[in-house]
Amino acid sequence: MNRPLRTRFRPLATAAASLAAIALIATGCSSTPAAEESAPAADDAGYTVEHAMGETDFEKVPEKIVVLDSPQMDALVALGITPVGAPEIGAGRGFPAYLVDDLEGTESIGFIAEPDVDAIANLAPDLIIGSKVRHEALYEELSAIAPTVFSEDTGTNWTEQAELTAAAVNQSDKMDELIKGVEDRAAEVGEAVGAEGTTASIVRFRADNFRLYGPGTFSGSLLTDMGFDLGADRDWNEYSMMELSPELYEQVDGDVVFYMSPGGDPTATTQAQITGLWGAQPGPAGDKAFEVEDDTWMVGIGVIGANLVIDQVEDLLG
Repeated sequence: MNRPLRTRFRPLATAAASLAAIALIATGCSSTPAAEESAPAADDAGYTVEHAMGETDFEKVPEKIVVLDSPQMDALVALGITPVGAPEIGAGRGFPAYLVDDLEGTESIGFIAEPDVDAIANLAPDLIIGSKVRHEALYEELSAIAPTVFSEDTGTNWTEQAELTAAAVNQSDKMDELIKGVEDRAAEVGEAVGAEGTTASIVRFRADNFRLYGPGTFSGSLLTDMGFDLGADRDWNEYSMMELSPELYEQVDGDVVFYMSPGGDPTATTQAQITGLWGAQPGPAGDKAFEVEDDTWMVGIGVIGANLVIDQVEDLLG
């Protein structure tokens, strides 16, 4: 797995209390791993986290955490921490389906696209975690509420978001273990399903068009780590995607195709229109085109979501 530069973590003192032990997330099953109830142990020594907006000092490990996007939700739950506040995916969609049981008691702070700053303030958090690409305009306002750390991106470089979230709660070593588990699992399943030398397309249908997802996206990077070829030399945009009109359906040319619609609702998208044309080309045919879960492949940006994506590939192709 191509890993971004690590978020630098600098302790403010050499002596630090060890974190409470938490159970490893299971990586070999298709069900959502359950988070432990324990919170991180307080660290009286303090530490500094460097992130996309600068440096943030912590005198102790935060306990009341608000997250602004799904990568931070996944990371905290994987570490055994329940955020006090988190955004819903969109109107009527709630929290990501695969995390709902682990977010019992978490308050909604609005939507990912438009978090409610007043709702965040009312929760009196001692840490807010988000991303510069989504919420840079809110950084100063959020920083006035609580220490706020931002990753650079969301969706691409997914390990950066996981590592930053872990650094903010002083659990970097634990996250390293979890990411290593994803890497090992991807290699194992990729070999088992014969991914090497197989081209793949990831398609998300939208209201008027569709997107292809490249090797730099969350799910694209997982397939690449498994050995699938998503076409590194294609004309991907800065987010490793292509946004295409329906008549360009022939761009969906992988030996195997994984497709989905937002919220799992194909009736509101171009899905029927485009999949109906696939039989006219040599690309995705019959049992080599698979509908997969949007909440994990597109929203589940983290170690829990990654393991679920890998499990689904194994189930479909194994």
